[in-house]
Amino acid sequence: MKKTILILLAVLTMSFIRWHYNLDEAKQIARKEHKYILLNFSGSDWCGPCIRMHKEIFGSEAFARFADTVLVMVNADFPRMKRNQLPAQQQEINNSMADHYNAQGKFPYTVLLDEEGRVIRDWDGFSNMSPEEFTAEIRSVIHAER
Repeated sequence: MKKTILILLAVLTMSFIRWHYNLDEAKQIARKEHKYILLNFSGSDWCGPCIRMHKEIFGSEAFARFADTVLVMVNADFPRMKRNQLPAQQQEINNSMADHYNAQGKFPYTVLLDEEGRVIRDWDGFSNMSPEEFTAEIRSVIHAER
């Protein structure tokens, strides 16, 4: 019983990323909260490196704690399986983000933007960095911008 309570408390205190799916909304939040935007292009049901990125980097507690204080997280997903298809309106939003920030169709592709949507840095593919290393790299880029 005691072990179950400790596990439950650990799960409840973990940080989780709040994902946004519309860049215009993310920009409004970023301006209001003075944060940067991290836009990730993924293929959630077919792209192995994308799945790893979400699980190993974005799913880590270290990254989630950092992201919560500094970033507005946006995911532009492009699933292929019929059962995972997005509503038409969301697909249009994702296509628009891809047209502007990922015209070459790279997956995974992650872009750090300022609150106005200007590109500061990008990462092509899964970099094999630890969550702490990826966090430190973003922090370094942001620090250089300020």
